[in-house]
Amino acid sequence: MIELISQNPILAALVALVGLAILFGALLGFAAEKFKVEGDPIVEQLDELLPQTQCGQCGFPGCRPYAESIANGDDINKCPPGGQSTINAIANLLDVPAPELDAEHGEESEVKTVAYIREDECIGCTKCIQACPVDAILGAAKLMHTVIADECTGCDLCVEPCPVDCIDMLPVEETIADWRWSIPVQPGQPGQMIATDRRGELENQSTSGDAA
Repeated sequence: MIELISQNPILAALVALVGLAILFGALLGFAAEKFKVEGDPIVEQLDELLPQTQCGQCGFPGCRPYAESIANGDDINKCPPGGQSTINAIANLLDVPAPELDAEHGEESEVKTVAYIREDECIGCTKCIQACPVDAILGAAKLMHTVIADECTGCDLCVEPCPVDCIDMLPVEETIADWRWSIPVQPGQPGQMIATDRRGELENQSTSGDAA
């Protein structure tokens, strides 16, 4: 076998390359396991609860940095896009009281919106492309821009930089595909009727009806 390889330089080169590939692959795999950095589970859970608009209204450049700040003790009520339902979910996760949304960071909107560029008015300045935190705008310098609606998070960061004011935030009609259950109020909070209360109410109605 060795004699065959030594007589065939191409085969020898292939064997050498395969051997090096196996060696370096093993080293990289060992290094990946040895020096693996474990993420903080609570940060991951907080990040999943946030709306991922990357709008910056909370004072951070994105949802992940805000999740990290919450894990370190920051207030949980700085996210207008997530609204009260997100605050309630985070409070439930952290087992803390759920405060009202901090108005200093904006107001909650009940209607989801996406950006729309009036393309015949666009001058191709690329300022909206630079402002978009999720790369949802296509275009090039001095050419028409357009928004990828499925990628747009509705953060409206592209509206203000536009020098010709050709970007509108349009409401998105809710469909079965994007409809989600709203996060319920936690038991014990004012205004919520739990199952036992409802059963008691039905029993009272039944008793009243029999008496009549």
